[in-house]
Amino acid sequence: MAITPATQGDTRPSDTSFDYRPALALLASLFFMWGFITVINNTLLPHLRSVFELNYTQTTLIESVWFIAYGVMGMPSAFLIERTGYKKAIIIGLCAMAAGALGMVPAAQIPSYGVTLFALFVIASGITLLQVAANPYVAVIGPAESSESRLTLVQAFNSFGTFLAPYFGGYLILSRTIGGTSLDGTRLTEAERLADAQATQLPYLLVAVVLLVIAVVLWRSNLPALGSATSRVAKEERKKLSLWKHRNLVLGVPAIFIYLIAEIGVANLFINFAILPEIAGITPAQAANYLVLLWGGMMVGRFAGSFIMRRFPADKTLAAFALFALVVMVGAATLEGPVAMWCLILVGLGHSIMFPAIFAMGIKGLGPLTEEGSGLLITAIAGGALVVVQGWLADLYGLQNSFWLTVACEVYIIYYALWGSRPTAAYGGNSTAEPA
Repeated sequence: MAITPATQGDTRPSDTSFDYRPALALLASLFFMWGFITVINNTLLPHLRSVFELNYTQTTLIESVWFIAYGVMGMPSAFLIERTGYKKAIIIGLCAMAAGALGMVPAAQIPSYGVTLFALFVIASGITLLQVAANPYVAVIGPAESSESRLTLVQAFNSFGTFLAPYFGGYLILSRTIGGTSLDGTRLTEAERLADAQATQLPYLLVAVVLLVIAVVLWRSNLPALGSATSRVAKEERKKLSLWKHRNLVLGVPAIFIYLIAEIGVANLFINFAILPEIAGITPAQAANYLVLLWGGMMVGRFAGSFIMRRFPADKTLAAFALFALVVMVGAATLEGPVAMWCLILVGLGHSIMFPAIFAMGIKGLGPLTEEGSGLLITAIAGGALVVVQGWLADLYGLQNSFWLTVACEVYIIYYALWGSRPTAAYGGNSTAEPA
């Protein structure tokens, strides 16, 4: 992903004693928070399904709106970063997330399905900006040969946030509501639905406060700047450059898109799947505790994957993890009882390294096109919006049968790992920053 200084400029800081580890430690808090707030939605979906009496299609539409924000804001975020720099863009993203979280307070007070969708869109827009800025920053700030391992390691803190979020959401939302402590099919009165809706106010208020605190800390920090190789080159020179010559990016964009369909479909429908009488027959609050294990598997897998990819090729590692995900998803789609639920839990381990590995391989060799490539890859996170398709399949053919869509997604990831991720038209150079 680097370029030769003689031709396109150097991304390395002028201080040869540069140590990128403090910056990574600070950025880890961002990865944690956007993972945390994203998975709050997984506990929010069954809650809102009860409050607004939604079917599966309407329920997954909530998550679709969240991921539509990635499609709308991905490339504008890349252009904003080019104008403001990484640090200011990250602070703007955190403030947008805080504003959206505060918007959930009146949405719950009314309560309003429409206002809820808008508030979630604002939060997701802020996360999109953070994703476009932080992912390539982590990938290029250190040695190019360890970019996949480094990004996977920092993404493990994202998974730590997703691991804790179900506890937070289960305790502060589901366990404090009538719908969250009742078996599937229980009908709520109007007063009970209103009380349940207002249970989301405190959690999102706390999230907004934490986001603003992190924004202040970052504002007062000294994040090292990247050099000209990750900035837009002059107009005349850029005419000779094309994103579409890079196979690893061109095929990486649909890989991210398809992976998000798989990850979000599993995570968002897990509680609804676990509470089915023929699967585990438990309450939503109890199912939230098992959801913790799914995200915990992703966290463990990312820490392990970061270690593994320092010793084995990233493409082969990704293929092995995707094959494991394929096997357990077939089990979730065909088996019955708690074993089917456990298959769905285990897919978190298989999914763990997919996003960071695909992202790092997708921008490898882009040089001065890194920001645009990053914007395209983050835009592809909009694939999570197609979880509504899985909701539609669940309404038509049953929730368990809808997981065959996830099985198909795993097949493409294996294809990308083994062939599509091989870089073409890569720029020269081996490093974009001085090693620590």
